[in-house]
Amino acid sequence: NKSLNFVVELEGKDAFGRQAMMGIVQAPRALPRLVRMPEALSGYPHGFVLLSSLMQRFVDALFPHLVVRSCNQFRITRNSELFVDEDEITNLRVALQGELPARHLGNAVRLEVSAETPPHMIRRLLDESELNDRDCYRVDGPVNLVRLMQLPEMVDRPDLKFVPHIPAVPKAIAPASNMFDAIDQGDILLHHPYESFQPVLELLLQAAKDPQVVAIKQTIYRTGTDSPLMDALMQAARNGKEVTVVVELLALFDEETNINWASQLEAVGAHVVYGVVGHKCHAKMMLIVRRVSQNGKMVLRRYAHLGTGNYHPRTARLYTDFAVMSSDQQVCEDVHHVFQQLTGIGGELRLHQLWQAPFTLHPNLIEAIRAEADNARAGKKARIVAKMNALLEPTVIIALYEASQAGVKIDLIVRGVCALKPSVEGLSENITVRSIVGRFLEHHRIFYFYAGGEEKVYLSSADWMDRNFFRRVEVAFPVNDRRLKRRVIAEGLSVFLGDNQSAWLMQSDGHYRRRRPGKSMRNAQLGLLAKFCP
Repeated sequence: NKSLNFVVELEGKDAFGRQAMMGIVQAPRALPRLVRMPEALSGYPHGFVLLSSLMQRFVDALFPHLVVRSCNQFRITRNSELFVDEDEITNLRVALQGELPARHLGNAVRLEVSAETPPHMIRRLLDESELNDRDCYRVDGPVNLVRLMQLPEMVDRPDLKFVPHIPAVPKAIAPASNMFDAIDQGDILLHHPYESFQPVLELLLQAAKDPQVVAIKQTIYRTGTDSPLMDALMQAARNGKEVTVVVELLALFDEETNINWASQLEAVGAHVVYGVVGHKCHAKMMLIVRRVSQNGKMVLRRYAHLGTGNYHPRTARLYTDFAVMSSDQQVCEDVHHVFQQLTGIGGELRLHQLWQAPFTLHPNLIEAIRAEADNARAGKKARIVAKMNALLEPTVIIALYEASQAGVKIDLIVRGVCALKPSVEGLSENITVRSIVGRFLEHHRIFYFYAGGEEKVYLSSADWMDRNFFRRVEVAFPVNDRRLKRRVIAEGLSVFLGDNQSAWLMQSDGHYRRRRPGKSMRNAQLGLLAKFCP
């Protein structure tokens, strides 16, 4: 799967007298794909040659006494989904461990070949892979441009690179020695990567050591192979805390990592559960239960961390995400109920403030969109602004079209795939769709509704897709604090609507056109960097 290969057209007979027509050469994964050349050879201070170029130039050495007619690179992408029969599962971890070794041998779904590859060689590759013409992509250049990502680290040219930034620490946390005291003073908003992920780790580390902490519960979707956060959870378990971790074993391409973490957590006494088979746990939640003194009595108090992104320190420096630390007892009770559903058996529990998939998130979202449409029809101000990674779910798209026709002004910031078409006469004149492509990967999901002046703002782990609404456990949580709400609107929505350097606007035909800069240059990400990391 995705290995670099070369199809070689040959002429002649080999040592056994066999007619040679075709050879396949696979580039060893151990070899670097980008090879530095001495300046004396390349003529440049920083000269590099792709491994593919070297192999094509010298491939005849692998076929002595034969004539090489052509040599072209190709790679095959295979289906990497792991298939486990939900009805037959008795141990999900064991079932996945049995499937992982064969992942790279799944059915072929795509063939990428050099544009110069002879047609009859492409036909042979397609036939061997059981693919047809529409599955073939002719590439002008390297078949895997991702290999060039290592280039910046191999060249010492700081003038060509982004200036390193040190994420800020929120003022509400900086002077506090105790994270729980800081949260008790009011909800804390974190905006990654402009603000540090360290407070999240610090909260967990303090919880692991605090003798007053009774229990810690957390969801894990992607966290990386080397995670200080997982180390803190294991430390908490060793210290006698009741640690429960919902590990999503079916997080695509992180299955093996998560299986390893599950084993290590169980080894130190943590309770590890895998959620509900058939519903991936994609919600980002942490709940801490702590004894506190109240009116001379010791009572239990809950603290929650809810986010739009993974508990992954590395991606927290590359992806834009919001997170809230709160001791609001209604929010914390909702988080507690979601964990109850994930770790036990029982009926659907009514939540106070959270919208939860697969139960209330979709209907509540449709209701909020329709409420804006009703306000517009009544002549009232109506507005929807939403930011996400993908928009595909049909009933949400229909509701947005109807709201647009009712007069609701709708701005959508969708980084990736979007099935809604904006600016179509009679359908979506009041809808704009833009994608922001910049230094950081835009990852937060934000849902804003004017709501008659109440201005409701929700943050979520969920994109507007079928899988997120109906086949995953997701949450959307409100930003209740007025000051934090203004921050989310300003930092997560308004600044991106004003961006005229990194924004691509979708046209009514589905194509994108880069927004023109105009007189003043406005770059949302650079502006936020200047604000938080001067």
